[in-house]
Amino acid sequence: MPDRPTVAIVGAGFSGSLLALHLLRAGPPDLRILLIERTPGFGPGLAYGGHNPDHVLNVRVSNMSAWPRDPDHLQRWLAARAGSDSAQAFITRGTYGRYIADMIQQAIAGPDGAQRLILVHDEATGLARTSEGFRLTLAMGRTLFVDAVVLAIGNQPPAPLHGLGLEQLPPTLYASDPWAKLALAGLEAQAPVLLIGTGLTMVDIALALGSRGHRGSIQALSRRGLAPHRHAVVSPIQGQGSTAIDSPLSHLVRDVRRRATAIGWREAVDELRPSVQSIWRAADQTRRRRFLRHLRPWWDIHRHRMAPVVADRVEAMRGSGQLILSAGRISRVDVTEDGLAITWYARGAVDEQVMYASRIINCTGPGGDPRHTQNPLLRQLVSRGMATPDALGFGLDVDGDDRVIGATGRADPRLYAVGPMTKGAHWEIVAVPDIRNQVAELATRLGHWLGLEAVG
Repeated sequence: MPDRPTVAIVGAGFSGSLLALHLLRAGPPDLRILLIERTPGFGPGLAYGGHNPDHVLNVRVSNMSAWPRDPDHLQRWLAARAGSDSAQAFITRGTYGRYIADMIQQAIAGPDGAQRLILVHDEATGLARTSEGFRLTLAMGRTLFVDAVVLAIGNQPPAPLHGLGLEQLPPTLYASDPWAKLALAGLEAQAPVLLIGTGLTMVDIALALGSRGHRGSIQALSRRGLAPHRHAVVSPIQGQGSTAIDSPLSHLVRDVRRRATAIGWREAVDELRPSVQSIWRAADQTRRRRFLRHLRPWWDIHRHRMAPVVADRVEAMRGSGQLILSAGRISRVDVTEDGLAITWYARGAVDEQVMYASRIINCTGPGGDPRHTQNPLLRQLVSRGMATPDALGFGLDVDGDDRVIGATGRADPRLYAVGPMTKGAHWEIVAVPDIRNQVAELATRLGHWLGLEAVG
């Protein structure tokens, strides 16, 4: 076992990197943190590792500080390094990724930083219990002995689109992961493209195509054809609505509509946000499924909005006729000499239509169900019963302290998960403000426990 308290964080994107930074503050002085990442770079992760200037955060600078008790931290960082200090600005994802990476480098450069925070460029592939902790196996053959493990694996590729045979198509015809390096590779400038999904992932891929000089038609299709709304200047929250966390969904919708009439729909949604996790946790699985079936599409487009500059680009592409959003469902996909023939039904229609595309790209949004993951560690944990999928298939089942629940139904006091993989427990856990609070609270609990372990 390690000679000093040691925690391994698997995944060095936003969630894992921020947890490491918080643990450096909240943990005992001799705590050693192993931050494990298989891809190059520590800090940005997939969400903030790109360099496309069209990919802009959909949350203002004022809400994106890494530190809950220091809301102006990002603003000061921008003023010192990027020449801008506007709290209302929407910065690029790449800039935000550099912010997180810079804090990691500063932590390592600080007193004893290199001994306390150790960056491990490798992939975690196996985890086994020992008498006092875990034995963690890495792809390149190393074995690490640690007291606790935190899974910060982040978003997974979109869930498979079953029933259409798309997974059998070559990557030149179907991109199952819109963030894969080859997802847009080889497309001719005039090639028609079909994006399945009309949410923020669709927006990102449409903009990425535009940045590449793509001139062909871009058709985006979802069951309802709903696109995210745009951000606008909103008034600060003055109070909160009267909805109790255990109210029926119909009452929740009624109260939000009433507040929207009184103060504006953006303000009404923002006013509800502090209570969303509590509402979700108070709901049973039947109520959660009703929300997902009937209300989720409407919540998503009102809650997850586009930055104004992004909305302008999307509106311009739609106005020119290049980007077309449709509501409907696909019934069949056939391979032709020129690409793909997609047979589909428009929403409410009885007659089928056919559209043609050179490539289909799955833009249905991040997946998380560990039963479909390609991540070797997640597969092993589930197969051995050390972890279980949550009831809705969003990610891992965790308790109220984010401890991973195994097949026995008990939570492991040394195994945790943070970030999007805990969506089944928290629902709102994909945006920076929510993850920031989660990792800060976990760092306090974990740091205190590891300190007591070291003393004991």
